[in-house]
Amino acid sequence: MAEQTEDIVGLVDAVVRPLIEFPDDLRIEASEAEDGSILVEVHVNEEDAGKVIGRQGRVIKAVRTLARAAASRTATHVEVELID
Repeated sequence: MAEQTEDIVGLVDAVVRPLIEFPDDLRIEASEAEDGSILVEVHVNEEDAGKVIGRQGRVIKAVRTLARAAASRTATHVEVELID
């Protein structure tokens, strides 16, 4: 399961990093719950939060959809949270 978590973190990193101005402030942390679900927390600079959220939340919604699709092959639930 840890390999899948690393894959999802890598996917989220690959999508978010090109969007932000302060890539040094980007931190992505993942944790697994007892039920097997994965929580991915994306920490960005306050100035970059709007870019990651996007208009009406479209960008972060797309990131969540991609992460869930990547985990769907093993029927794992993934939650992506943005923390600025």
